[in-house]
Amino acid sequence: MLKTILGAAFTAAVLTTTALSADVKPAVVYGTGGKFDKSFNEAAYAGAERFKTETGVDYRDFEPTGDTQGEQALRNFASRGYNPVIGVSFAWTSAIEKVATEFPDTKFVLIDSVVDKPNVRSVVFKEHEGSYLVGLIAGMTSKSGKVGFVGGMDIPLIRKFECGYEQGARAANAKVEVFQNMTGTTGAAWNDPVRGGELAKSQIDQGADVIYAAAGATGLGVLQTAADNGKYSIGVDSNQNYLHPGSVLTSMVKRVDLAVYNAIKDTKDDKFSAGIVELGVAQDGVGWALDDNNKSLITPEIQAAVDKAKADIVSGAVKVHDYMTDNACPK
Repeated sequence: MLKTILGAAFTAAVLTTTALSADVKPAVVYGTGGKFDKSFNEAAYAGAERFKTETGVDYRDFEPTGDTQGEQALRNFASRGYNPVIGVSFAWTSAIEKVATEFPDTKFVLIDSVVDKPNVRSVVFKEHEGSYLVGLIAGMTSKSGKVGFVGGMDIPLIRKFECGYEQGARAANAKVEVFQNMTGTTGAAWNDPVRGGELAKSQIDQGADVIYAAAGATGLGVLQTAADNGKYSIGVDSNQNYLHPGSVLTSMVKRVDLAVYNAIKDTKDDKFSAGIVELGVAQDGVGWALDDNNKSLITPEIQAAVDKAKADIVSGAVKVHDYMTDNACPK
């Protein structure tokens, strides 16, 4: 019964939108945190919207509410001739592996994981590099010498964020104390702002005055709690500085929007290529956000230090440890 209901809901979502042009029919399957999480999924949405605005070509999308719905959505889109079909989450790795085999003429895109198929583009990011930059900012800004990190699902990818952040904070202050908590071990960890706020409050009670959230919609609770307690937060994936101006110190921007936009555009221009695309600081795939909402918080000394760190990462003078290479974070 549940499968029938989900299938009907999916079909209705597909059929209620307008027709697409013949040469490209994009479809996006978000992660379980929801399209408008103001973070990871919303960045993907922004990329699809940008393509639609520039070309007039519409797209379809679907918001799974559980881990089992991704494969069904991907297969439904592929069977209806959508191309490219984009899976916005590491959670859809096995699903894309299966569905891409079933539909060899359809182009698939997987964000945050790798599937080795001739019709799959796998886009991964050097989140540790961007996290190093915001960690440096946190370490230079903290008055207490204690900073925090709240992750979403406890997986190596999110440990990768934390490790880079910790390395950056220690580059600013070798004696800095870093608190870290993960929200959970299932997909629900991406959409629990209440729990995110509780974890942030616990870290604040221990003395943290800057907290980095890498937790999808859960991070919204972290940002809110930091603002309510007069502390700084750091956003993730999308630029979240606007959510609490003067409280969000900066955001680690991960260009999921660019990955989605490029995949659709390359398909339309007949330039789509499979394989692994890796985006780091050097490719402007990750970075930090500076705008009118936080410019008063970023001193000239911080700006100079971050600019130097970015240049040093690009040149190789600074090597940021990638947790996913050995599942360890140097202290």
